[in-house]
Amino acid sequence: MTRSYDYEGFTLEIAVESDIRIGPARGEPTRPGYIAVVRIFQAANTVAVFSPLRFGEVGGRPFATEADALMGGYSAACKIVDDLFCQDRH
Repeated sequence: MTRSYDYEGFTLEIAVESDIRIGPARGEPTRPGYIAVVRIFQAANTVAVFSPLRFGEVGGRPFATEADALMGGYSAACKIVDDLFCQDRH
């Protein structure tokens, strides 16, 4: 699942990928989860401002649902734009 959002003159592209890890005990898969892959573009530019950034929950755990990963990635992308590019606007 991939979604794009316009935010403060940037395009935020949030992709959700499944994240299945192998458990340490018997090589069995642990609880499947999802990660958010975030790309930030200036609105008029086709080249990303950063390399893709990967986000999970606190402590490096994957998100429990696709919706949580999508919203977590969106929130992180907005925070990055606000902190790095919109300091003078607010």
